[in-house]
Amino acid sequence: MKNLVVVGHPNTESFCYSGICKTITQVLLLHNEEVEVVDLYRDDFTRPREAVMNRYKDLMTWCDRVYFVSPVWWFRLTPRMETFFDEVFTPGFAYNFIPITKVYAYPKPLLGDKKVRTFITHGAPALPVKLLYFNSVKLRLVMGVYSFVFGWFKTKTRQFWSVPFVSAERRADYLLRVRKDVERDVKAA
Repeated sequence: MKNLVVVGHPNTESFCYSGICKTITQVLLLHNEEVEVVDLYRDDFTRPREAVMNRYKDLMTWCDRVYFVSPVWWFRLTPRMETFFDEVFTPGFAYNFIPITKVYAYPKPLLGDKKVRTFITHGAPALPVKLLYFNSVKLRLVMGVYSFVFGWFKTKTRQFWSVPFVSAERRADYLLRVRKDVERDVKAA
């Protein structure tokens, strides 16, 4: 299958980049899968950026599976990941609105054939994010972005907590989960 990995972290030494993204790519290549990596912080985002966004759209059309990797900053994904969503997942390409009445419509996903998995890292522990903030980052991502583009209940999101503060053993456990998730995806194909 054809796999697109979209990584949104500026630091190539980060856990997102050198840990999660690298693990995803290694597992896919080990299984002789086709892989393209979009490195949002190595690509040129100066305006006009239609060329790079059109290349991303071509890759989204090309792939069967997409993996998003990003940390959470200020209760959202990184600015470049958010720009990716804003400028790639456009009406007519990623979804259309189907009118119900003159003032109401619902989104019809146009990329519903994609298998989507997202790996999000947090600096915060799980308890306050889930209880005090109602897991708002994941909720917004799944309901406010992915449901429009890929459809309801068609994406998988794994969150890793307190990443800057956990032990090397805990990070290894996180990467084992990434490996198992990607292997499960490959076997399900």
